[in-house]
Amino acid sequence: MASPQKNSGNNNLLLQYFGFAMQLIIALGIAVYAGIWLDKWIKASFPLFVWVLPLLIIIVLMYKAIKDTSNKQ
Repeated sequence: MASPQKNSGNNNLLLQYFGFAMQLIIALGIAVYAGIWLDKWIKASFPLFVWVLPLLIIIVLMYKAIKDTSNKQ
């Protein structure tokens, strides 16, 4: 059976990943909505912002995840 301290550490890590997943889902939803709105506003023939904004969100959040999980010296 796991000790209470070890279980608490696992719960904190699980909550941290859950928070990151929720942040990713919400940010991507906002980026797609903003991309659709910008494409309609500019009247673009190709859905440029629908592709670019979520891609930027993914790049930024991957950078944040790598920075947060790297070894701190």
